[in-house]
Amino acid sequence: MTTATASLENVQDEAQIARHFTQARRQARALADYPGSAPSSLEDAYRIQEAAIALWPDRIAGWKLGRIPDAWVNRLNAGRLAGPIFVGQVLNSVEGRTVDFPVFEGGFAAVEAEFVLRIGTDQPEGRSAWSLEDAAMLVDAAFVGVEPAGSPLATINELGPCVVVSDFGNNAGLILGPEIADWRSRLDDLTCETWIEGDLVGRGGARSIPNGPVDSLRVLLEICEQRGRHLKAGDLVSTGAATGIHDIVAGQSSRVVFDGVGEILCRAVPRQAEIT
Repeated sequence: MTTATASLENVQDEAQIARHFTQARRQARALADYPGSAPSSLEDAYRIQEAAIALWPDRIAGWKLGRIPDAWVNRLNAGRLAGPIFVGQVLNSVEGRTVDFPVFEGGFAAVEAEFVLRIGTDQPEGRSAWSLEDAAMLVDAAFVGVEPAGSPLATINELGPCVVVSDFGNNAGLILGPEIADWRSRLDDLTCETWIEGDLVGRGGARSIPNGPVDSLRVLLEICEQRGRHLKAGDLVSTGAATGIHDIVAGQSSRVVFDGVGEILCRAVPRQAEIT
């Protein structure tokens, strides 16, 4: 087999994987296994993600960041991964009301407490490295939120970060909560708790995110430059799980409390098919 033939076969396999994942998501259908040869590098995984983004019938509202487990950091030479959040999957939390969010029955579903940064200034092109201070200057507001993590593939996290990246970073949307007043002086000290069905399942805060939420943005800016996808004013950046990744199933409710800011009430419901 020639190098060109192997390269073509890889591209075709990546396109097929992207097609399987996007169809399963739109059909609200679980996948029993990974639909192809699992990517072994972040470069391969992001190519699959790009192919899936091209197939998805919605525009990107922002990005989620996820922590790469310690066992994989040296192997992949990366500490975080990124996945798209689509406009139609951004939900707004209203005080005292429960927000329903869809989950893949038979797939993976979890809730994550998040600190969300809103971009106020377009990311300049051609800059490969960022400081925390310069990254923060791009932000015009911060919010609390909940990421409904989700995938048609129940074993997505067990198969490793490259598999996670290949399916939209295991993202299924964003629930946007109250804005954080004076976020530049307060963000790093904020704490939060996650409850499911009345049980406390996780405690943490901004300091649970390695080097803080703004460092997640810094990493994302560098990933975006590498991918040729630059952040735009209005984009939302969900900076990482602040209390952990907490499994949830349809019918269960969660309450995420952010001390001094507010709380988000949400409930997992079965995802409905968009297409047959």
